[in-house]
Formats: sequence, structure tokens, C-alpha cells
Amino acid sequence: MNPEQDGQADRRHSDRFPIEREVRYKILSKRSAEDAGDGKTVNISSSGVLFSAGHVLLPGRRLELSISWPAQLNNKCALKLVARGRVVRFEDGRAAMEISNTNSGPNPLSQRRVRKSW
Repeated sequence: MNPEQDGQADRRHSDRFPIEREVRYKILSKRSAEDAGDGKTVNISSSGVLFSAGHVLLPGRRLELSISWPAQLNNKCALKLVARGRVVRFEDGRAAMEISNTNSGPNPLSQRRVRKSW
């Protein structure tokens, strides 16, 4: 039985891409010292990231992710995608984070057109 048949249709609105990259995360909190950890992305979409995490990350927790990107600027400079958002799910050592913004302001991955900025 597929999800549509049992009434549990996939609620995700963005395509997910199976991209495995190194990720560094830090928990954003005003109340405590920052916790940080490393992991690997499992998949990425324009609205979120699923990644492995060494810490239990509670839903609602705000994070900043730094993901090593496979492209280079002018074939010389390694790029990183820095995204902020909140944990929406954590199970089996994997955290799902909804992206609220990236290092370039509002999430550019959600725009239909991609413009070259350099």
C-alpha cells in the first residue's frame, strides 16, 4: 500500500536530492553555550536538509548548518552553504531541518530561477 492509499500522503512540497556532503552544525541558543557537531547530509531540498547528527536534536531547536559544497568559485575557492532553520524531526540519529534562510538572505534555493551573481 502506498502513502496516498492509506491517507498519509507525503506533505513535502519540494523535491529532495540525495546529496552526501560534510556538514557542521551549531545549536543557536541565547540561554546556553553553543553546542556543535559534525555529520553528513542525506538529502537536500529547497526547503530543508536531512543529515546525520552526533547529538540528539530536539524538534523546535534552532540550528545553523555549514555544508561543504561540491562546486568551487572560479575553480579555486571551496564554497560552503550556510543555512539557518529549525529542527522538525529527529529519529535514528538523523535530524530534519526546515530552512528559514541561507548565507545570502532569504532562501535562494526556493526561487524558480537561479541567477549567476558573479
